[in-house]
Amino acid sequence: MFLNGRLTLLQGQPPFNVSKPVFTLPSFAKINLSLRILGKRPDGYHEIRTVLQTISLHDNLQFAATPGGDIIFSCDDPGIPRDRHNLVVRAAHALRIRYGINRGARIHLEKRIPVQGGLGGGSSNAAVTLLGLADLWELKKNITELIEIASALGADVPFFLHGGRASAAGIGTQIAPLADRERRHVVVIAPTATVSTAEAYKALESPALTTQNSESILAISRNESNFADSDQRLLHNHLENDFERVIFDIEPEIERAKRVLLQAGALGALLAGSGSSVFGLFENQDAQQRAVSEIPMEQGWRLFSCVTLSRDEYLRALGSRGTPLML
Repeated sequence: MFLNGRLTLLQGQPPFNVSKPVFTLPSFAKINLSLRILGKRPDGYHEIRTVLQTISLHDNLQFAATPGGDIIFSCDDPGIPRDRHNLVVRAAHALRIRYGINRGARIHLEKRIPVQGGLGGGSSNAAVTLLGLADLWELKKNITELIEIASALGADVPFFLHGGRASAAGIGTQIAPLADRERRHVVVIAPTATVSTAEAYKALESPALTTQNSESILAISRNESNFADSDQRLLHNHLENDFERVIFDIEPEIERAKRVLLQAGALGALLAGSGSSVFGLFENQDAQQRAVSEIPMEQGWRLFSCVTLSRDEYLRALGSRGTPLML
C-alpha cells in the first residue's frame, strides 16, 4: 500500500508454494486529468487526446517461477476472469511469443483498484506483468519491444511503462511524458453504478472524421501546442472529460458522486476515464481527510484516499524491475 509517500507491499496469501522465489510488484491506478474525444477514425477506433496521471491506489501482483511451461493465474476477486479474457494472461502469452520462449509462471493478483472504474486497473496489471515476467524469465529487457507489446494489448497499457504524468494521442497508445507537477491529494469514489467503455463510446456517438485522408487531421490532433494549452488549463484545475455529458445521463449516481466531492471542498472533480469512478483533487492532506470524514456515502460506495505519483516515485516503487523504463 502506498500512503503518505511511503510504499508498503501487502502480504497476501498466494495459492502457491512460497518457498519458491516470489516477488511482489505494485500495479498503480491512473486518472485522466483531461480526456477529449476528437472523432471516430476510418479504422473504427476513436481519436483521443488525454493527460494521464498515476496515483498511489494500487493492486499487487505476485510472481513465482514454475518448473513447467504453464501460465497459472489466480486472483482474490472471484469476479475477475482467469483465462485469456484477462489482460494479465494475455500479456504473459504475448511476452512468450515475442521472445520465443516457453517458460511458465504463477501470477497472483490482489485486487484493490475498482473494476470498470476508469482507473486503468487492467491495463496497469498487464504492463506490470510484462515487467515482472521479463525479470522472472531473465529476458534482455528492451523498452521499445515492451512498448510494442503493450500497445497491442490495449490503449492504456503503454502509459504504465512510463508512469507519472504524460499525454496520450491517437487511440491512447502514443505516449509523451510530461513534467511532473506538485503532489495532489486525491479522493476517489467508486459508486455502485458501472458503465462499460464500449457503452460509453456508443453513447457518445462521436462523428466520423470528415476526410478519407485522415493523416492531416490526426497530425493536427497530435500537435504539441494542443497538449501545452491543455496543460496550462490543468494548472488551474480546469479538468475536462468529454464522457461526462453522456455518462451522467446514463447513470445519475455517478454525477452525484462528483457533486459530493465538490461540496466536500475539492479544488476540482472529474469522471475517471470513461467511468464509473470519479475523483477529486484536494489542496493538502488536511483538506483530503476532512473531506473523507464529511462525504455523505451512499450504500455500496467505496472511497479511496491517495496521492498523485511522480514518474520518479513510480519507478522507485517498481524497484529493479522498473530499470528498463529509466530513459
